[in-house]
Amino acid sequence: MIDVIKRMLGIKSVDYAQLVKDGAIILDVRSKGEYSGGHIKGSINIPVDQLKNNLSRLPDKNKPIITCCASGMRSGMAKTLLTGNGYQAVYNGGGWISLTNKI
Repeated sequence: MIDVIKRMLGIKSVDYAQLVKDGAIILDVRSKGEYSGGHIKGSINIPVDQLKNNLSRLPDKNKPIITCCASGMRSGMAKTLLTGNGYQAVYNGGGWISLTNKI
C-alpha cells in the first residue's frame, strides 16, 4: 500500500546499498565528536557547519553522495547546500544508524 502511494506521489525509493556498491560517497555531517563516537566505515566526516568551506574535499560533482547525520535534519541541510553548489546526485540518507541498516 505504501509503495502505491509513493508511486502516485512520484516518490522514488533509493537503493542505498546499490549506490554504495557503485561507488557513492557517504558524507557524515555530524560534529567530529559525534563521528568519533561511531560512524559508517569508509564515510567522510565534514560537519555541516564546515561543509561550505570544504567542498574541495568533494571534487567530483557527478559522483553520488549520500549524506547522513544523527536524525536526518543536518543531512537534509547538507543535501540542499550540495545541490545548490552543482552536485548532481545527492541523497539524504537520514540518520547514520538507520543508513547502516540500509547498506
